[in-house]
Amino acid sequence: MKTVIIGIGSLLRGDDAIGIRIAEAIEREVLPPNVEVVISTAAGLALLDLLTGHDRAVIIDAIQTRRGKPGEVYRLGLEDIPAPLHSFTVHDVSLRSALETGRKMGLPLPSETVIFAVEVANVTPLRESCTPEVQEAIPRAVSLVLGEIGRGG
Repeated sequence: MKTVIIGIGSLLRGDDAIGIRIAEAIEREVLPPNVEVVISTAAGLALLDLLTGHDRAVIIDAIQTRRGKPGEVYRLGLEDIPAPLHSFTVHDVSLRSALETGRKMGLPLPSETVIFAVEVANVTPLRESCTPEVQEAIPRAVSLVLGEIGRGG
């Protein structure tokens, strides 16, 4: 099973870099040869290029919920992501909508997609470091992602 792990974020927006930081930590681990780690700032339809040709995808990103505590790690499925009511640009397209569009176009996309999202506190622009609570989530998130890829072969 060919797996892609995609760490998404922006290195200049504080906690928004958490997906990238976790992917960087995973890259330092010994991974099976069928697992590829990708670091990206892409969103929406731009993710299709990274997902095409893989059987399984693990996406790592930041999330802000109403009641979440910074540093909490959530395991989500595509069904947990609400479909947007409208979209004005390709950047507004959710992961779920992007995958639906790619499948309609006939792209060979993953049959399994899991999202690990870390609750963040501060995504203020022009700040390179994560808040301490979010930074402390990295080892736990790495462990969860490695456990996930170990389950599927």
